[in-house]
Amino acid sequence: MIIAVFIASMLVGILIGLPIAVALLLCAVATALALGGGDANPTIIARTLMQGSDSVTMMALPFFVLAGEIMNRGGLTKRIIAFCNIFIGRVRGGLGYVTILACLMFASLVGSAVAACAALGAILIPMMANSGYNREKAAALTASANLVAPIMPPSVPMIVYGIAAGVSIKSLFMGGIAPAVYLTIIASVVWFFVSRKKGVVPDTETVSKPSPKEAVKIILDGMWALFLPVIILAGLRSGYFTATEAGVIACVYAILIGLFVYREMKIVDLMKAFVSSAKMSAVVMFLAAAANCAAYFMTISRIPQMMTSGLEGLVERPTLLMLVLMCIVVVVGLAMDVVPSILILTPIMLPLVRAAGIDPVYFGIVFVLMNVLGLTSPPVGPVLNVACATGKVKMDKIIMPTMPYFIAQTILCFLLALVPALVEVPLRWLGG
Repeated sequence: MIIAVFIASMLVGILIGLPIAVALLLCAVATALALGGGDANPTIIARTLMQGSDSVTMMALPFFVLAGEIMNRGGLTKRIIAFCNIFIGRVRGGLGYVTILACLMFASLVGSAVAACAALGAILIPMMANSGYNREKAAALTASANLVAPIMPPSVPMIVYGIAAGVSIKSLFMGGIAPAVYLTIIASVVWFFVSRKKGVVPDTETVSKPSPKEAVKIILDGMWALFLPVIILAGLRSGYFTATEAGVIACVYAILIGLFVYREMKIVDLMKAFVSSAKMSAVVMFLAAAANCAAYFMTISRIPQMMTSGLEGLVERPTLLMLVLMCIVVVVGLAMDVVPSILILTPIMLPLVRAAGIDPVYFGIVFVLMNVLGLTSPPVGPVLNVACATGKVKMDKIIMPTMPYFIAQTILCFLLALVPALVEVPLRWLGG
């Protein structure tokens, strides 16, 4: 009965149009009332709600969101694109490879696929379309290539999972680098075959080649933007600062570069960045607080144990358990955004993962990657929506061009679940 009350109250909240955070609070209150006794005390609900966001580690999230906003407004995006264009802009489908590489570089600055797609898509999709590229294929590539943003550090979903699971965010950041590189390689391979089809790219591409003097200027100018991820990763790996402190350093660095080096950001732009990042961070942190409240009542009512009791027989077979859990995550991710999915599924799945002896850091990396797949798949597909808006493409025209990337990325996720060494070996090399 408790499970029925929990699930039914959450589904009802979602179906009547409540925000996910409010729906989680509704199901927490309904579960507390179903348990009866002292568990329905409003003081307990208020306390667990506050504990969900009262965390030093959680502060990494708004700082990295703010850093991304400042970088978007400070001129870093176009310099990264110009930097990439020097090296790979003149091969067949060159602007596509520029897009893929720019997405990887920008991912190390932002940490959000939606923000990265909005920033890069507004520039790259029109640029490709004006150069004779198929607009729908260009939008699909931009959306799919931006899936590295929630995986490459500083990753917002990794921070959320680290807090929910109680594992090292530094290790999650280090572990996300190899899968981000894998995603970039896969996007490049798929684009190689897509760009060979007639009508996707112009038969005679005309990409202006910068003179040696211009190339040196672009490289030197872009180094200021590219130096930030080096600072963050080196500091985290060496242990000089925590993930939260890295977020603060990223903000300060971005402000200095935007105001005094590139001089493209004014004080009024900085204020707008503060407001925008505060709104975005408030949504995620309130969601985390509501999820913590729901997780508390899930725990005391033993819902995770009851829901996963049918999978306990797989504890002795960790690989099969990983595959089953990943299938569940893919299905949930098709209908739910990344952060709510992580917050809801983590307390349910983590006891099984620990019992099976699976490293929770490795599980978290694959788990987040599986959740991220839903960003480019209907019916939710928030990154698809952003790509459609920035590229002026209808949703029904972008779905099919996205499928080759989606299928290849899904295969990669299951391969990582089958071969943990693909994640764990690079993680050890990077000191995670």
